[in-house]
Order: sequence, then structure tokens, then C-alpha cells
Amino acid sequence: MIEETFDKADLNPQLTWFNEPEEWAVDTAARRLVVMPGAGTDFWQKTHYGFAADSGHFLYARVAGDFTMTVEVFFYPCHQYDQAGLMVRFSADCWLKTSVEYEPEGPAKLGVVVTAGGFSDWSVQDFPRERSSVELRIRRVGADFLVDYRESTAAEWNMIRMAHLAGVEGKEARCGLYACSPKAAGFRAEFVGLKITNG
Repeated sequence: MIEETFDKADLNPQLTWFNEPEEWAVDTAARRLVVMPGAGTDFWQKTHYGFAADSGHFLYARVAGDFTMTVEVFFYPCHQYDQAGLMVRFSADCWLKTSVEYEPEGPAKLGVVVTAGGFSDWSVQDFPRERSSVELRIRRVGADFLVDYRESTAAEWNMIRMAHLAGVEGKEARCGLYACSPKAAGFRAEFVGLKITNG
């Protein structure tokens, strides 16, 4: 359905910004979308921390039915929780995202946030802090979502999460890339080869 290779200055017309960042550009030579998230941007709903944030940057296409979505992300973080990856969204209270989130000490955190009924949960696993890229994949099967990663295109896919979003059967999803800097500005994320296919 969509294969955005970022080899042209203009984005695919099927893609739309939600909370467009002030700083972003297409590097046509490198075939990358470069995003510099604004300070204090995040996607999170209530759980544990008590706050609700819906200010992250999200570049999406509207997709009906089952799909498979992949992208490679290169990340150059500065502050705790700097993150960039893939998102599937139905509303402010119903969505999921996957990314590597930066931790200043110790390993980074590869994880998935699933938000249902207006509350977020966060499942994580350690990710080597010396690595600056990851390939991510989300597959939709009805109301079920399977989230995978691999450290290179030569590697095998590994499952991170299987989740169910109740009530989304038959509903159109907004699918695409996202980036956030919850603490402060300075993070740079680069996306390569966004692909969304049927089934």
C-alpha cells in the first residue's frame, strides 16, 4: 500500500503529520526522514505517573484492514526516555507504540506501550546502549497486534509483544512513525524505508 523511501523532498501524499515537529527534513541523499522532537513531547496515558500526554510527533497513513508495517530507525539520544519508532493509533485513549527508549545509565529499553481504555502499560527489555539502530515491525490481525524487532536486515525477527485492542475490529487505523523527547530537546531520529503492506 505504501513504500516511502525518502528519496524525494516531498513526502508521500498519503502521509499526514499529527503534532508536526518544528524541525524535520528529508535527507534525499541518505534516503532518511530526519526528525528533531520538541522538548516535553510524549505519548502516555495516566498509569503510574498520573499524567496524560498526547503531544508526540506522529507521521501516519490511514489504513483499513490487516497490515504489516516496517521501518528502520537510527537514534541519537540526549536525555532519558528519548524515543522513536512505530505507532498504531485509533484515538487518544487507544493506541500502541514501539521503540527503543534511552536511559542515561545502563542499557536502553526496547519496548511496547499499549494504551487501552485511557490507560497505558509499558513492557520493556534491555537493548545494547552501543547500538544506534533497530528495525521494527507491527502486524495487525483483526484486533490483535504482533510487534517484532531485529538488529539488522540479515537477522531473524524477534517478537517483543502480542497485544489485543478491544473494540477496534473493522475500524480504520492511523499507522506510521513517531518520535518524542519527554525531558528536553536535542534528540535526533532518522527513519529509513517505511513500508505498509496488506495482510
